[in-house]
This record gives sequence, C-alpha cells and structure tokens, in this order.
Amino acid sequence: QVQLVESGGGLVQPGGSLRLSCAASGSRFSIATMGWYRQAPGKERELVAIIGSGGSTNYADSVKGRFTISRDNAKNTVYLQMNSLKPDDTAVYYCSVLTVIHNRSWGQGTQVTVSS
Repeated sequence: QVQLVESGGGLVQPGGSLRLSCAASGSRFSIATMGWYRQAPGKERELVAIIGSGGSTNYADSVKGRFTISRDNAKNTVYLQMNSLKPDDTAVYYCSVLTVIHNRSWGQGTQVTVSS
C-alpha cells in the first residue's frame, strides 16, 4: 500500500488560488498515474485531473483552463495548482495514485473552501 500525504488546502476567496501537494511513499512498484479527485457535500466523488508517468494529462471540463496538474517523478509528488477558484470548487480534495500493477491508493483528503 502506498502512503499519501496531502497538503495545501484551506479557505480562499472567489478568484483566488491554492496549490495542493501530495507526496507518495512506500510503493514497491512504480507509480503509473497520479491524480486528484474531489467530493462536495451530498455529491459523489469526481475526477478533477490526472497525470501519467510521461506527463500526459486529463482534466474535468469544469476545471479546464483554471487548474494545472503536474508531478515530480523523482519526489513521487503530484501538485494541483488551482486558479480562479469558484464557490463550486468547494470540496474535500483527495490524492490518488495507481501503480503499474493497478493497485490504487487514496490520501486522507484536504478541505478546500472557496467563500467570501
């Protein structure tokens, strides 16, 4: 099982920015895909953005042009730069990784609140 430690959540005003980080450790196998998901109150968990080991990315339509996912393979760390935040972005954000043998791990979640 991969251990994931997330950081960077908090309270921000609409239009503001936050940067989430997630460091992975303890994996016996290479990490293929790293990503961010979010879950708002009363809603299902949804994909925000994912990034492959080669740098290919995929974003939810709702965050395209505002969020940027990146990763540092040497540090096994994934980042989510969130700009132009909206109240609808308020959610618990979860980091997730998928190893090359298709084992998935989840972080504990970090709260992001966008409010004036």
